[in-house]
Amino acid sequence: MAGIHLKIRISTFLETAGEFGLFSARVARDAVRRPFEIHEIGYQIREIGSRSVPLIIPCGIALGIVMSLHTRASMVRFGASSLIPATMTIATFRELGPMVTGLLVAGRVGAGIGSELAGMRVTEQIDALESLAIDSFKYLVITRVTACVLALPILTILMDFSGLTGGLFSEATVSHISATLYIHRGFAAMGWSDYIPTTLKTMVFGFVIGAVSCFLGYTAKQGATGVGHAATRSVVLSSLLLILVNIILVKLTFFWFS
Repeated sequence: MAGIHLKIRISTFLETAGEFGLFSARVARDAVRRPFEIHEIGYQIREIGSRSVPLIIPCGIALGIVMSLHTRASMVRFGASSLIPATMTIATFRELGPMVTGLLVAGRVGAGIGSELAGMRVTEQIDALESLAIDSFKYLVITRVTACVLALPILTILMDFSGLTGGLFSEATVSHISATLYIHRGFAAMGWSDYIPTTLKTMVFGFVIGAVSCFLGYTAKQGATGVGHAATRSVVLSSLLLILVNIILVKLTFFWFS
């Protein structure tokens, strides 16, 4: 019996993975086809982007303060306290900013998109749109995925500079370093290869978050229970895929820009 259940689970997993692959391919194809729902995309960017700012900025400041404290505790042992701004800047822009932003957005936006589309599916609102000759996939899915792709780099930049602000505040309090000297030391060791690839990779994060959340919501079943499952699974699967995709993108970044 245990072997049968294992085979069923593996079969279900592979079937779901295949459906998600086809769903993602359809998203990539329809995203570049007319008509472009510009108004709805703009609305979704405001919903996803602007409403995430109050979460991103405080988390970035707190992250910067904590990282500064930990970095100082390690650097002082080796007499390298002057390298704290550079270490903070490199760590924030290269990895911490993009990754933390992706996970925060996956938690906030992923659950929202999954539950919203699942609620529309189980209450037959999507069927009602299609009965009015409206392409529900284009109107509901493409707009949300596109908004995630466009909003993530902007939110990442806010996270990066919020983290640097937190680090500056911490260092100014402890070592009384000036803002000008902190910024000069922080960005002296940075190049364009440290800014552009790590920021642009968040567009892939946005696609992952949007595609996973829309897939689970758009294909939801089981009534009200399916809405809850779509919300929780959107967060979990988006976060796991972000971590796996980030590993691949980091390797590619080092390969192309090192």
